[in-house]
Amino acid sequence: MKNTAITGLAALPFIAASAVAQTQAIHDKTVAAQVSRVQRYTAAAKPFAANWDSLAAYRTPTWFQDAKFGIFIHWGVYSVPAFANEWYSRNMYVPGNKAYEHHIATYGPQSKFGYKDFIPMFRAEHFDANAWVDLFQKAGARYIVPVGEHCDGFAMYASDVTPWNAKAMGPHRDIVGELSAATRSHGLKFGVSSHTAEHWWWYGLGRTFDSDVRAMSSTASNGLPPTSLLYGPASPRNLPAADGAVDDRKEPDPDHLERWAPPSQEFLNEWLAKSTEIVDKYHPDFMYFDWWIGQPAFKPALQQFAAYYYDRGAERHEQPVLTYKQESMPANVATLDIERGKLDTLRLLPWQTDTSVSIHSWGYAEHDEYRTAKSLVHQLVDTVSKNGNLLLNVGPKADGTIPEEARTVLSQIGDWLRVNGESIYGTRPFTVFGEGPTKAPKNATEKNNDIQNYTAQDIRFTVSHGRSEPLLYATLLGWQSETVIHTLFAGNPYLPGTVCAVDLLGGQSKLTFQQRPDGLHVTMPSAEGLGDIAYVLRIHTRCK
Repeated sequence: MKNTAITGLAALPFIAASAVAQTQAIHDKTVAAQVSRVQRYTAAAKPFAANWDSLAAYRTPTWFQDAKFGIFIHWGVYSVPAFANEWYSRNMYVPGNKAYEHHIATYGPQSKFGYKDFIPMFRAEHFDANAWVDLFQKAGARYIVPVGEHCDGFAMYASDVTPWNAKAMGPHRDIVGELSAATRSHGLKFGVSSHTAEHWWWYGLGRTFDSDVRAMSSTASNGLPPTSLLYGPASPRNLPAADGAVDDRKEPDPDHLERWAPPSQEFLNEWLAKSTEIVDKYHPDFMYFDWWIGQPAFKPALQQFAAYYYDRGAERHEQPVLTYKQESMPANVATLDIERGKLDTLRLLPWQTDTSVSIHSWGYAEHDEYRTAKSLVHQLVDTVSKNGNLLLNVGPKADGTIPEEARTVLSQIGDWLRVNGESIYGTRPFTVFGEGPTKAPKNATEKNNDIQNYTAQDIRFTVSHGRSEPLLYATLLGWQSETVIHTLFAGNPYLPGTVCAVDLLGGQSKLTFQQRPDGLHVTMPSAEGLGDIAYVLRIHTRCK
């Protein structure tokens, strides 16, 4: 067993048992005050009211459509055990799960060492927000999105709603605040993600055996604030059976959230308070919600949040982006996000996919595998051709360092974008997104269906936006000595004119070509010095 005695807990804020009730009361009062303020504000309908009809006036801003590429950051207490994935905080309380068994073997029983006891070990001693943003900007990112609070209930910012936050304990730093300042000082857009919705049931199975979740109450222990404010409500996920019994051992259907036990109004108020607190404190340009906001009970609170977020943005002359998953919100009131998935065709409304440099976990986990820069650039190119953005996740280690495998991939992506970025940034989709034999699977929008291998015949298109001369970009996802782009055949009515010049970004200009009835034939130069990721042809239809 590791030497992980709870020596660090002395550094946490001490709350005597007599003060615990006061801590809970302050929490309840803070939530009530924040919710009341939000409701009063949105009642004024300026310019958005808290209903879908009013919110339908929202438009995804130009900055987001131009940015195309962002960095997601999953970093929290779960990076301390760094086992399997970022769901460790839940899985360590699921009997039979590998994380449950690993936890007992490594740290001892959950009744003696719970998730809360990792917090003093989360010191972030090497965290440097500016160094992180330097790396991400060199990788080509135009917006940065750290996790504000994961499903574990530990806020990575200076929260007034929950005492379980990174400013009050662990690193004793406002992680989100530092990243906000660094991101904006670099001229990039800043976002925050919230996964708090799932916290309703996150620790529920911890109640089924002897653990510190079962023992949580309104009394403090080991100098901690009330553990109920970290682990609670720990409610069942499943609705009762016909006999009234609840069995949480069976995983509910994630595509039918109406079959999950709905959260209480008290929990929804806390969700709204935490979510709008992030808006008030950090004014994010971008807000990301995870999947469980699709549970039907969230609809009124979700409308309240969207109206508040959009209205506060308008008040500050900002254009914020709010994302949703699946059918959580109507398509015209926010921006669709597809987790580790893709679309098989062009979407008229802007959208986003999010995936990770690491394959098995969003947070840092030991012995994880990593994507290649080539596969991620191909995913970026495919996504942009279909009117989407790519939000690429990185999971830092507990000490604040970025894994070397991730740094290498980010550097290689940045090298490609410095040469070929004009075919990505600020572009819009062509009438046809692309051509080639590689098709997205029918279930491409489902999780873990975003990795594909492309061929030299797979080509994706984008067009310039806002330029005096319209330019068409054809990105080749493989190399061949002569490329035939069948979509660009002679007389194609979607082209503004006959092709009059073709050049290769980062390579030779004025390539030899012929526009024939079967397509545009381009004789390619040597690929020396161009790498092996993807190759962009810039195609002119208006030449002097």
